[in-house]
Amino acid sequence: MTVAPPIAPALPPRRRRWGLLGLVALIAAAIAYLAFSSVGSALVYYVTPSELAERGEAAIGETLRLGGQVKAGSVSGPATDLRFVLTDGEAEITVHSQAAPTRSFREGSGAVVEGALGADGVFEATRVIVKHDENYEAPAPGALPSDRAFDPGE
Repeated sequence: MTVAPPIAPALPPRRRRWGLLGLVALIAAAIAYLAFSSVGSALVYYVTPSELAERGEAAIGETLRLGGQVKAGSVSGPATDLRFVLTDGEAEITVHSQAAPTRSFREGSGAVVEGALGADGVFEATRVIVKHDENYEAPAPGALPSDRAFDPGE
């Protein structure tokens, strides 16, 4: 009968504990890095009409996003040659867009537009993004959600 010497643990218990703790910390740091690095690219930043007005002539030609409420009574023109006013309650900026907005675009709703301020003070939008609330309203019985067409006069 051969007696084998006792097998010693690969690492003492204390070292094993620190190694495991280091591995957990490394994994947590990797997850935190991935989570926070992608958050910055997902955020949508925009300036308000007041902030844009404060920039003065320095804002002319600068590509940016402008956000505010569509002023009641300001929407005019067809969807592909639309003019309206965005306001934040203090300042107002006239917006011109040849890009048709979504069907949920209407007076009094929130909107974010991408584009640049012209020398004439009109913001030329290349894209109109309609902000909406999270409240879902089901269509009336028998109606389809797509029954409603864009009407700037609403």
